Amino acid sequence: MPKLAGSSASGSSKPSKRKPAKGKILSSKVVYDGPLFRVTADDVLEPSGVRARRDIVRHNGSIVVIAVEEIAGQEPRVLLEHQYRHAAADYMWELPAGRIDAGEAELSAAKRELKEETGYSAARWKKALMFYASPGFLQETMAVFLARGLRAGVATPEADEVIRVKFVPLSECVKMAINGKFHDGKTIAGVLWLAQVLKTNG
Repeated sequence: MPKLAGSSASGSSKPSKRKPAKGKILSSKVVYDGPLFRVTADDVLEPSGVRARRDIVRHNGSIVVIAVEEIAGQEPRVLLEHQYRHAAADYMWELPAGRIDAGEAELSAAKRELKEETGYSAARWKKALMFYASPGFLQETMAVFLARGLRAGVATPEADEVIRVKFVPLSECVKMAINGKFHDGKTIAGVLWLAQVLKTNG
């Protein structure tokens, strides 16, 4: 097998097994503690040697569900939600998503949120992605699950949730992502991941 550029016979090109250094929190103060998240002001010594104050939103993490309707001979359709988002001051099309409760497993949260918000449950689940929503200041992780074998049911959204759901062909979802019709990062990531996986695996 040809050697990769920069490799050597000594094997020095092998990735190091050493864990990367982490920052050290010298002090931390809670400056806000709310029902959904809290904010800490941390005095941090980072691995580079930089010492700085970092204000961090502490969050349990969230899940995202790519719920796919599959009918033989037809293009897969993705379940989207339409709802108003105050932070964006606009209505948005999104994949179903929600916060992980304290002590709750990611998959359990995904099943619960899909059922509550849309009424659907799924027979098959697979974890697709994990990413940080905005790692510059937000601790929130997003675990993205693919849900297949959907079964309709009755939605039980929270009192402050007004959600409309719609199945949209995957090709249309991809166009929405590429043409800037989605303004939600988790939805863009989930839709493009699904399109690429289906293109690669058939």
